[in-house]
Amino acid sequence: MKGWNGHSNSVKARNQLMTKWTSLLQKLRAAFQNWRLVLSDRRRLSGYKWLTHLGLSLCIALLTILWGWGRLTPAAQFHSSSIAPNAQLTQSAPTSDPTQLVQTANSYYRSGQYAAAVPLWQQAVSLFAGQGDQLNQAVVLSNLALTYQQMGQWTEAEQAIAQSLSLLNSQAKDQTANQQSLLAQALNIQGSLQLSQGRAQAALDTWQQATAVYQRVGDQAGVARSLINQSQALRALGLYPRARNTLAQVNHTLQGQPDSPLKAAGLLNFGDALRLMGDVQQSEAMLRQSLAIAQKFSPSPDLGAILLSLGNTMRAKQHPDQAINYYQEAIAAADRPETKIQAQLNQLRLLIDTEDWSTATSLIPTIQAQLVTLPANRITVQAQINLAQMLMRLADKKPKTHQPTAIAQLLATATQQAKELADSRMEAYATGYLGSAYEQNRQWVEAQRLTERALLLAQSTNADDIAYRWQWQLGRLLKAQGDRDGAISAYNQAVQTLRDIRNDLVSSNLDVQFSFRETVEPVYRQLVGLLLEPVKGQPASQENLKKAREVIESLQIAELDNFFREACLTGRAADIDRIDPTAAIVYPIILADRLEVVLSLPNQPLHHYATTIPQAQLEDIFLDMRRSLRRTASKQERMAIAQKVYDLLIRPAEADLAASSIKTLAFVLDGALKNLPMAALHDGQQFLIEKYAVALTPGLQLLDPRPLQRQRLKLLVGGLSEGRQGFVPLPGVEQEIDQIKSEVPAQVLFNQNFTAAQLQQQISSAPFPVVHLATHGQFSSNANETFVLVWDSRLDVKQLGELLQARAQESHNPIELLVLSACQTADGDRRAALGLAGVAVRSGARSTLATLWPVDDESTSSFMVQFYQELAKPNMTKSEALRQAQLKLLHESSFKQPYYWAPFVLVGNWL
Repeated sequence: MKGWNGHSNSVKARNQLMTKWTSLLQKLRAAFQNWRLVLSDRRRLSGYKWLTHLGLSLCIALLTILWGWGRLTPAAQFHSSSIAPNAQLTQSAPTSDPTQLVQTANSYYRSGQYAAAVPLWQQAVSLFAGQGDQLNQAVVLSNLALTYQQMGQWTEAEQAIAQSLSLLNSQAKDQTANQQSLLAQALNIQGSLQLSQGRAQAALDTWQQATAVYQRVGDQAGVARSLINQSQALRALGLYPRARNTLAQVNHTLQGQPDSPLKAAGLLNFGDALRLMGDVQQSEAMLRQSLAIAQKFSPSPDLGAILLSLGNTMRAKQHPDQAINYYQEAIAAADRPETKIQAQLNQLRLLIDTEDWSTATSLIPTIQAQLVTLPANRITVQAQINLAQMLMRLADKKPKTHQPTAIAQLLATATQQAKELADSRMEAYATGYLGSAYEQNRQWVEAQRLTERALLLAQSTNADDIAYRWQWQLGRLLKAQGDRDGAISAYNQAVQTLRDIRNDLVSSNLDVQFSFRETVEPVYRQLVGLLLEPVKGQPASQENLKKAREVIESLQIAELDNFFREACLTGRAADIDRIDPTAAIVYPIILADRLEVVLSLPNQPLHHYATTIPQAQLEDIFLDMRRSLRRTASKQERMAIAQKVYDLLIRPAEADLAASSIKTLAFVLDGALKNLPMAALHDGQQFLIEKYAVALTPGLQLLDPRPLQRQRLKLLVGGLSEGRQGFVPLPGVEQEIDQIKSEVPAQVLFNQNFTAAQLQQQISSAPFPVVHLATHGQFSSNANETFVLVWDSRLDVKQLGELLQARAQESHNPIELLVLSACQTADGDRRAALGLAGVAVRSGARSTLATLWPVDDESTSSFMVQFYQELAKPNMTKSEALRQAQLKLLHESSFKQPYYWAPFVLVGNWL
């Protein structure tokens, strides 16, 4: 591609001129502000007290960066409350005044010029040490550690913070409140370093120490900050109820404070934390409260940042129009250029997502003009990479909009600026995306060279969240050049890196959660495609089949992690031969150009078969089958499509299944297949359920292989027949409960008694093996829209999981079976069944029985009675009890259509 060597001379000259003027204005402003601050504080304080006050103020300003948690990436959302106005400064002449060095280093830090700040912090440390001023030496060491952390230099950061804490602890006797606050702030920095390196328990312990210090000195704002930090560590440890309770304590602390800009800032960061935890409703509430407080003060430094965060939360709630409105308000209210540019970029991203092409293309020149006025710092580098990314995405969706030269110029400039700033992390991003631009233009050799350099930069700074992107990109490039083995190796490295960073991926990078299908899922699928490809006419080896199965199970876990926005799933692969020697596991895998099926039979090598068919056509077939199962569909239509799907999934394996005397088929379903009931597949003579018991599992890694504990069945039943919270009545629920009670001993919570508190009390008080909930519920691809209805509230999937798992955590006696008899998948949501899998794994129950669509009252009652009668029989598995109950309906003339019996699906342990 010609002309891809950066900006033209005229553009460079204009940029340099604008940068000089901007830099000069900012220097004058910074000088005036510093002069005013110095005079003001000199009048108020004297001697070392003034210098200590300066250090304390500086440390507080820098520590607000911890409120956003996580490293900023070009695709990540950030707000400006933790970033001071940009200042493009020149290196000062050597000085013996440590105060001046601190002020200049602070300006460098706030403008994202970390490499320039380091030697100034180091010089200030030496000067304070020479003066015997250990307190201010410790303050500067804390700031130096924070700077090293931003640069990814973990060893240097740890050494600096250890020295700072040693100095602060050496003055433990008779510490003033200010000195104790400095100690707490240093502990906060140490905790951030520990969490960034995966040491969550150590981070939690450190932040608890910081909280205790803040409480001793009565610093409620500090308490709130360190509690928010604690919640992040608790999430990393999988202690979600404790994390939620900790954030509730934060809210209590903040609500007890008078309205002030500091309270507004605290609520802003609390709202951001809640959004990252997936609690978007509460996030919106906190941000609106923050906005109301901020609007009382003029000027309000965080107003633009609050509006930006509200836009991000509306985006998380999938309300694009409201999000764009908030972004526009943030642009208008922003008094800092980084807030304005981020709001513009977030708006552009959303316009591209919603395919508003005309508005998106009209916004691009505005952003480009804004970028020209910004000084060269990390924020500017990020913004340039962001814009280049979005121009590439726009080109993928609208090829006529492709601007290869503009993309190359943005990334070349970003790369050069990052290099000059000695910011290896940003250089890794910029270089890698420049390689991506060359890849988009099919210039493989240059793309590979840039990608390999970007990968090296990412690995040298331990930036695994960047490295996996370039490992994936390298795999694509090697495949394009015919190097299959090299491509598989690169993809394997990318998948391993994703496993290593799964917690960081879902907790600290909001954008990845939204672009999972674009930036994470394809890594797994493309690797599976490579592993299963024939080589020189030979089918895939057993080694590659096993690896493909492992990768697709890893994708199932990654998808659920992304659903919950928490790395909450752990497990080890179960041995199918040990679990059930009469069961086969079927792994259908949807790829861009074909459907692959891997079949696992007991005591046999893996089997494998494929059908060449484009993904879009395949998904249309699955959608047609789902539609054919409605009550009004014709039998001819239903049978034709049920046989077509059977031919894709089962027909090639019929002989192997028969030869192995298989009784149960357990499906690890992929993509749009999750919305289909496998029981309704038809071979031309029989439905699948007439031949086999059928179960679903998110993967053998998530399967608890123990059989049902044989004991007298006793149920805890919750039911709601009256209309509540806008939902229609369910008159058949009362009949369903009465019939169940007539067959099985049951404790019943009905209507007004079916509350969250009563349900929790009953679950905790007695070891019911089965919990049966007959109430409205919905499965969705959004965890916040996956819920069951009780009398007084909606329990989303996380709340339900916390409630149901309470007994297991206390008594190590989990629920054997959770039954949800009136739930449905969300209309129009092709990935809605992901919510069913989410409920199944989060509930803690070994198995979950649920429905894919609303079911008939009479048929449901009949089904449930038969199911529990079968389940009570000796040596009866859950999957076979389900099969027998479905067959009973199938053989009744009133309910023989699949509409009545097919939606009942068993997820998890089928034994």
